[in-house]
Amino acid sequence: MKERKLKIFTWHVHGSYLFYLAQGNYDIYIPVNSERSSGYVGRGETFPYGDNVIEVEASAVRNIDFDLILYQDDDNYFKHQYEILSESQRLLPKIYLEHDPPWGHPTDTPHPVQDPDVMIVHVTHFNQLMWDNGLSNTRVIEHGVMIPDVAYSGNLERGIVVINNLPSRGRLLGFDLFQRVREEIPLDLVGMGTGEYGLGEVLHTELTEFIAQYRFFFNPIRYTSLGLAVLEAMTLGIPVVGLATTELVSTIQNGKNGIIHTDIDYLIAQMKVLLKQPEAAFALGQEGKKTAQERFNIIRFVNDWERAFHQCISSSAFNYSRNEKNSIY
Repeated sequence: MKERKLKIFTWHVHGSYLFYLAQGNYDIYIPVNSERSSGYVGRGETFPYGDNVIEVEASAVRNIDFDLILYQDDDNYFKHQYEILSESQRLLPKIYLEHDPPWGHPTDTPHPVQDPDVMIVHVTHFNQLMWDNGLSNTRVIEHGVMIPDVAYSGNLERGIVVINNLPSRGRLLGFDLFQRVREEIPLDLVGMGTGEYGLGEVLHTELTEFIAQYRFFFNPIRYTSLGLAVLEAMTLGIPVVGLATTELVSTIQNGKNGIIHTDIDYLIAQMKVLLKQPEAAFALGQEGKKTAQERFNIIRFVNDWERAFHQCISSSAFNYSRNEKNSIY
């Protein structure tokens, strides 16, 4: 007998993450409204989601039987669930997917969800380490990306940066470092909201082929999660140059499978080497590709998520039965 697929409800928060999450053997329901407001944009047209990503009119969500609710930001948890979920749906097993490190104090910020009945999933060990998770049940599910059918050429003697809205996001994402490097290194920027500083948005379906021609990938972000764009570049075999901060420190070994440092002058010097020595850039990128294939492969990722879903559901069922029994006596 074929096992029934789990029915997971969530909101469309990060399109690229949702795309990779949807590679698993479960159905994902996402709400949509006529205004296409934040969290309610539906499938959209940017990512080639499969049939297991199912749009539901926001007003009809409360009429569907789900197995688990997946929250992905504070609006989902503190606002949206009360707008569209029924009371019984709000009692379902729940996971809060935390995409980011704390934006307040880096070590002393309590996570906004302080409920032992909610499983908090962090996307990096760095994030889990830095948040004050209190008594919450936490785990880490590292990113997973698919290996594209595109070969790195590196024929373009330039570096590429892939960040949306970089000019408006300032020092946190390294806009000043991007400008500093561009004074000495030929460097292009792609993404939404790049304005006069970039080339504009490149659709996700076209991005890998576009960046594969660049000699190296530069990640100027000071403080964030491990970006999917970085891992996607690594899967192509593009050598990654970035800051020795957050989870990138455990992902890249300087000089072996990429280049990282906190000295921007050192990074600029290494970029010049990559531009002059395409063979060295290719070899470095191939080592990075091996890391991406071994640590961030999509099979491991979806298996981790399926395990988390089932464990959360089983644990919630146990807690519900226990509380119900205790209430009798």
